[in-house]
Amino acid sequence: MRADGHAPGRSTPDSQDARGLLRRCAGDVVDVAEGIRAVSARTSTALFAPPLTAAARRRPRTGLVARWALLRAVMHQRGLGGAANTTRQGMGQVLGAAGAVLGRESLAALVAVTSLRLRIAAVLAEHPEFARDPGMRRLAQAVTADRDPAAVRSLRALFRDRGAQRALSGLAPLLAELPAVRALLDEDPKNDETGRAGEGAAEAVELADQERQFIATEGSFLGFLRNIEALSTGGRILVQNVRGPDGVVRYVVQAPGLAPGHPRNDSPQDAAGAWRTPFTTDSPYIRSVLLALADYGIPRGADLALIGHGEGGLAMLNLAQDEEFCDTYRVTHVVSVGCPVGDRRPADPRTWAAGITNQHDIMPVQDGRDASSAYDPHAKSVPAGQSDPHAQHDPHARSAPRPNRYEVAYAGPTHEFPLCHMLREYIEHLRTVVPEAREAVDEALTPYRGPIVRTRAYRLKDRAHPPEGHPFLTLPTGSVPTTAGPVDVPVRYYDSSAAHLCYPVAADTARALLPDVPWLAPSRLGRRALAVLSLHEHRCSTIGPYAEIALSVLVDDLWQPRPYDIAADLLRRPDLRRTGRYVLSLAVTSEEARVVAREIWGQPAQRTTAEADLTGRKIGVRSRDLGLTVEGRIGPGVRCPQADRVRYGRRGESTVRTLVRTHGRPRLHPGTGVRLRLDTAAAEPLAGQLRRLGLDTARPLFVVACPQFLAHRSAGAVLPR
Repeated sequence: MRADGHAPGRSTPDSQDARGLLRRCAGDVVDVAEGIRAVSARTSTALFAPPLTAAARRRPRTGLVARWALLRAVMHQRGLGGAANTTRQGMGQVLGAAGAVLGRESLAALVAVTSLRLRIAAVLAEHPEFARDPGMRRLAQAVTADRDPAAVRSLRALFRDRGAQRALSGLAPLLAELPAVRALLDEDPKNDETGRAGEGAAEAVELADQERQFIATEGSFLGFLRNIEALSTGGRILVQNVRGPDGVVRYVVQAPGLAPGHPRNDSPQDAAGAWRTPFTTDSPYIRSVLLALADYGIPRGADLALIGHGEGGLAMLNLAQDEEFCDTYRVTHVVSVGCPVGDRRPADPRTWAAGITNQHDIMPVQDGRDASSAYDPHAKSVPAGQSDPHAQHDPHARSAPRPNRYEVAYAGPTHEFPLCHMLREYIEHLRTVVPEAREAVDEALTPYRGPIVRTRAYRLKDRAHPPEGHPFLTLPTGSVPTTAGPVDVPVRYYDSSAAHLCYPVAADTARALLPDVPWLAPSRLGRRALAVLSLHEHRCSTIGPYAEIALSVLVDDLWQPRPYDIAADLLRRPDLRRTGRYVLSLAVTSEEARVVAREIWGQPAQRTTAEADLTGRKIGVRSRDLGLTVEGRIGPGVRCPQADRVRYGRRGESTVRTLVRTHGRPRLHPGTGVRLRLDTAAAEPLAGQLRRLGLDTARPLFVVACPQFLAHRSAGAVLPR
């Protein structure tokens, strides 16, 4: 406990009051914007109403004056602003297009931006560390433009950019606000593909052999959660038959949520789907689940348990509220982890509902409850007629028995988002921090504690959207086993930024850092070699979001080195290039990325902490663990070819060649404004290599920067060298 009496990581009463005030103000401002939009629609309707048109023809002197006054009210910048937000035909459509050409923004949109600024301030008041999140950073850049009209245009472009939506998908506290704001920014919502409902679809798929090893063979609460964890990055759900202690076969649906930074291809389980799920029981995600259950062949009237995490838990809660669904099946239990039950009531009053949340997890805010809700998110309740013997040990939880309701909000040891929302953290907390919650849910799920007799996975799809990254990233993939689980290759990067700092270095020094084999020699530019410090911020990839810092040296062809190959390679296709970059050191911020780099690409990766901002003209990368800082401002640049490259690593006695293909708009900049700094206690081996090459005292010759691009990295090809 802290000296002020508050648990570490919990917000103080003052910060809670400030956050609540800001959120209430944001809600009031959105209501005002909605009112302005409604007035704009009614005024536009009146402007082109047949009675007014007829009156203007009969009495032009007064009728035209009235229409002119209405037109000024709709179009003038001191009135309702730009084009009215309504269905326009004929002259109304012409005037709406004229408003767009003039760059006018409606008053409703300008007010909506103010609401979003208040909501962002509320989130940062509660979680100041969230300012480092890539999604929050991009959103803040859009809403803090110099002028409100520019902010509206930036936000509109952001909402229409599916790559940006993936980065925004981690902004759970804003999900309740974003749909309303987005609607107010959209001049013609029916034309915005992110606002479409989407077409749900489901396809039965086989589980990989390595995945089958993690699928539970006995029914239990933690077993079902581990099943969800095994599926969490694939846009799939799992349906299982369980033979209970009484011999009756029952069915369990297990649904993962939205994993931050993981693409969902054409799945409804994406950012746009996450925005829709909290507010309707007819989302593409739920329609896809219904199609999967129909294909599975669950008999009518069968007992059914729904278990989900995050967005999946929210979808299961919404499904339990569907009267038609509950008339078809008997939903006996619905359990949500990382999403509270709140005020939702299942359609069948006999359904037992449970919600388990970490108080530091900001994702549960996405369920749409406002700050004035009477529901206390820190309450722990148990089924009617039972007492909670463990409640006295939790000073932040109180008992409030409700029929068929069990909710736990605990203060877990994991504070950082999105780590505190990850299912693996919840599983560990249910084992060690709140075992009484695990025992209570297991007891409730007693009818489902038995052998699993059938398992089938379904991939959920949304045919309304093309696959993510289409057409560049729609390519054949395969599964490669690793110690962190199966990994699909090529590894695809859907939203990334990069800056490559290029330094001329002494060729002899570069050669001394390479492995002691005769066929690895640095490519020479006269008497110098070329070292590259690559900085990456991967906001969305098939192995999750992470930052990457890599030091490499350009090397010749391993078999037949030729003079000037480095220049000739610029004219060759990437897959035919002879030269490549040998990775001397690699630091990444996620365990999965470290395992993939070591086991698939043969690169000497280490896990570290780092913060990267590479989306603008100012470069900023910091790693306290490495003792490294790269910052500065890049000057004017010129377009250059795509930064496709070949990377080399070592695995045992072999060399691993990896092809990296990119698609973006890279630019070549002078490197005079960028500086690398190392602390005196900077971590090895990266710091030692940087110092030996003299990069800690030099400025890069040039910088190749790309603030947003797509990429894919092939599985490493093992060469007999």
